[in-house]
Amino acid sequence: MKKTGAQLAVYALEQIGISHTFGIPGVHNTELYDVLNSSKTITPVLVTHEGGGAFMADAISRTSSNTGCLVIVPAAGMTHAMSGIGEAYLAGIPMLVISGGIRTDTGRVYQLHDLDQHKVLSGITKKSWKVESHKEIIPIIYEAYKTAISGEPGPVFVEIPVNIQLFRGEINEMPVFNYNRELPEPDEDMIELAAKLLANAKQPGIFAGWGAADATDKLIQIAELLEAPVATTLQGLSVFPGNHPLHTGMGIGEYAVPASEKAFEGCDCLLAIGTRFGEIPTGSFGMKVPDKLIHIDINPAVFNKNYPSACTIQGDSRDILTKLLQIMERPVSAGARSGNIREIIKTAKQEYREEWEAASIDDKVNPWLFFKELRNLLHDDAIVSVDDGNHTFLTAELFEVRTSRHLISPTDFNCMGYCVPAAIGAKIANPEKQVVGIAGDGAFLMTGMELITAAATGCGVVIFVFNDGELAQISQGQQIPYNRKVCTSLGKVQIEGMAIATGSRYIRIENNENLKEKMDEALRYAGQNEPVIADVNIDYSKKSRFTKGIVKTNLGRFPLSEKVRFITRALKRKFTG
Repeated sequence: MKKTGAQLAVYALEQIGISHTFGIPGVHNTELYDVLNSSKTITPVLVTHEGGGAFMADAISRTSSNTGCLVIVPAAGMTHAMSGIGEAYLAGIPMLVISGGIRTDTGRVYQLHDLDQHKVLSGITKKSWKVESHKEIIPIIYEAYKTAISGEPGPVFVEIPVNIQLFRGEINEMPVFNYNRELPEPDEDMIELAAKLLANAKQPGIFAGWGAADATDKLIQIAELLEAPVATTLQGLSVFPGNHPLHTGMGIGEYAVPASEKAFEGCDCLLAIGTRFGEIPTGSFGMKVPDKLIHIDINPAVFNKNYPSACTIQGDSRDILTKLLQIMERPVSAGARSGNIREIIKTAKQEYREEWEAASIDDKVNPWLFFKELRNLLHDDAIVSVDDGNHTFLTAELFEVRTSRHLISPTDFNCMGYCVPAAIGAKIANPEKQVVGIAGDGAFLMTGMELITAAATGCGVVIFVFNDGELAQISQGQQIPYNRKVCTSLGKVQIEGMAIATGSRYIRIENNENLKEKMDEALRYAGQNEPVIADVNIDYSKKSRFTKGIVKTNLGRFPLSEKVRFITRALKRKFTG
């Protein structure tokens, strides 16, 4: 039989269960888009920028059982999408990128978009393929998809030259996709060792990352069995319910919230699940880890990198925790510290919230009161998307996430501009759920125009823009050691103008008094399938524990002479201007 390459590619995407594609049509993929338009199961979505499309695809993968997919033009489309591809790569998020390619049947060079895409993408994809014949299209897309979801997931890239898309070619069959994902069999001896270490520990603790996102019920069981406090990474904030009495917060140590710092004092055995101990969740590697570290991860390459382990177990977190629970017989600890660990956490959380509330001022919105009201207004299964910035760590410290995979954030790649398109992608994947985004004004300026996509597709999302006129996280990071701010002032941005330009509702939240009323109004409009920009006059005068903690940690590592120089310079500027 004869089929065009575009027909074969769309058939393969339908077979693997792709629900939406994101991208912009161009001369090298118009045939793909024409066939996608006829698909009964795939909806192509036009975006304003391929980077935004990549973040939408990322959110599809994070918040649903589907895998996010891009259909882009080569060269410029690929480089625009690289921010989202890189985010997915470092975060372990599956993504399938289908790109057009230059013609391979003319013998011509210096064609439009003539670029070695595979060389450019080699460092941020698990693997890439270039199709050379019609017969390769279906097998390559199947193989690419399997690669994307296997082991530690990640993005993959398939280039289909435009001539192969456009023209028909002879193929023998159109195979049905069939794949049973095989997980590595965990080492039973290592599981036995982990059980022994935990049973003998006096003050065990748990540190969970995104790799535990599908093992929440097992995490709860093991935490309750051990009566152990549970801290998470930034990306893994949702994997353990924030309203559970053993939940502490993000990270462990001086950069973490008081509940986490106090609950993990004296921790002599740490069970770490699905985390790489990267820079952000460890507070610039200021986190103290006990010698008895049990590290579980699907990717063995992460073991013993930043912190040595006493026990490493490769495999699926849910599978390993299930087996660990089966052999553990330790009762709940009766020790003095473990006996009141829940009260320690509860008291520390309440005191920290009161500390924030006491910092309220009349003419701006207090972050704690904002997150308190947001939690009250949202359903437990609402999805929250955040960006990179000061608001990210305030969310981590002050917002209670209750459902796994329902808070998504840029992490190790840490790319600004994630929030708005990710919120749209999450809403597309979960149309029945409330979806809100929280972005700093600087991050919002990067991809806020993507709300045109939300308006065009009827995505009722609310984007809360924390508006302070600065790149606040860096601004605060400058102010502490330098006593001066450089290139972090955004100037006066008319957020309402962006609402008008994108067809979104605009709501201004001026202070704490009208907080509930305005937030409720925003959510009502979103419930009517309208995108909403809520312009929040945020008070950033009080710094997060994370900001203060990492500045202290990094400054503490400076050589003494450089430390003195930095402190002296800051003091001099403070008193002399």
